[in-house]
Parts: sequence; structure tokens; C-alpha cells
Amino acid sequence: MQWWRDAGVDYSFADEASSWLAAPEIKAAAAPAVYVASKPQAPPPKPLIGGDPSLWPQDLASFKTWWIGEPSLDGGMNQGRIAPRGGQNAQLMILIDQPEAEDGEDLLTGPLGNLLGAIIAASGVDPAQTYLASLLPRHMPHPDWGDLAATGLPELTRHHLALAAPQRLIGFGRHVSSLLGHDPAKTADSFTTITHSRGAVPALMAPGLEDLMGRPRVKARFWQTLLDWQRA
Repeated sequence: MQWWRDAGVDYSFADEASSWLAAPEIKAAAAPAVYVASKPQAPPPKPLIGGDPSLWPQDLASFKTWWIGEPSLDGGMNQGRIAPRGGQNAQLMILIDQPEAEDGEDLLTGPLGNLLGAIIAASGVDPAQTYLASLLPRHMPHPDWGDLAATGLPELTRHHLALAAPQRLIGFGRHVSSLLGHDPAKTADSFTTITHSRGAVPALMAPGLEDLMGRPRVKARFWQTLLDWQRA
């Protein structure tokens, strides 16, 4: 290129002529890129509480042992579990949402258990004819009740109820009530009947024991409801 500059050629030439006055050629705009969103993959279903229902124990004694040791009941966490206490065909079954934080080896041996014992004694039910159970095998600070309901806890609870086969049932607390299909927001009637695979049981859905302990008016209202239920 320097040789051409020294020869006096300081412009660029081409063999083909071009029109200097022609309108500039407009290139077609490229088609815009189309973004196709990929469908998010559905998360895998969460495992059922208690595993395969066909493998659940079919007698109460085996169920109590299984309740303490079955890993799928609580994500493999076995420490702190408390077994139900009482026998089959009890006059009354008491069902709470979870063991007390103060419970030791037995269910409902803390302050709430003392209140429950007084209620049972005043109602005329023989304590030896009561069966005490909980929805969860151990105390948990903040259970995800919605997730528990979606992964099989209602079905497991009804199976437990079928094995215990009590004559009557009192469920303490809104979680017990909702998991057994009795929505207190839709009905003011605390009396209901809970069905299970082996029959049905008359049930009373009551406030939680914590509410009864801390609110005298709630306790008085529950006591009257309990008397009405026993006479029904």
C-alpha cells in the first residue's frame, strides 16, 4: 500500500462502476428472537407419613411399637417420641395434636396432663378406661399442619382410631378437629361422628387444653358441652 501511495494513487478504485446517487440499500431487519419458556418440572411428590398404608400395623400393640420406631413418621427423627397409652375398646379416647414439651416417657404427664386428669375424674370416666394418643409422635415447636395433612396424617390418624376402637372420642384442639374433617369455622356444633375403616365413633371436638387452662370462660363452656354430650 505504501508503494501505491508513493506512485500518487491515494484513492481506492474498483473495476465495477457504482451509482453514487443511488439510495442506500436497506437491509431487512432480522426477525426478533422468540423466547420459548420451558415448562418447570413438577417437584417429586413428598413421601407419605408412615410409608405405604398397606404395610401399617393391623393391631394396636404392634402399632404402638411401630409408632416409636418407624422412620417415615417424622423424617427419620426417633428421639423424643412418646407412645400412646391405654388399651383397646376404651370407654373414652383422648386425642391431642402433639405431646407436651414437658412430657417424659409417658404422654400427657406435664401440666396439661394434670388438667386432663381432673376433667376425666370430674366426668366420672374411669382413668383406666381412657386411651391417650396424639397426632404426632413427638413434640415439635412449629409443625407444618398443612403439609402434614397433605402427606397422609388424616388417614394415619383414622387408622390409629380404628385399631384403638374406643367407645367415644374427645379431640382437643383445632388441628385434631380439622384433620378429622370437622371444621369449626363451618359449624358451631361440637358433636360429630368420626368414621374409620372399622366403623364409627361418637366424638366431641373441644378447644385445646392450653386454651382451657388459660381461659376460665372457655373451660366453663367446655364443661357444659361435655355434660350435654355425655347425656346425648
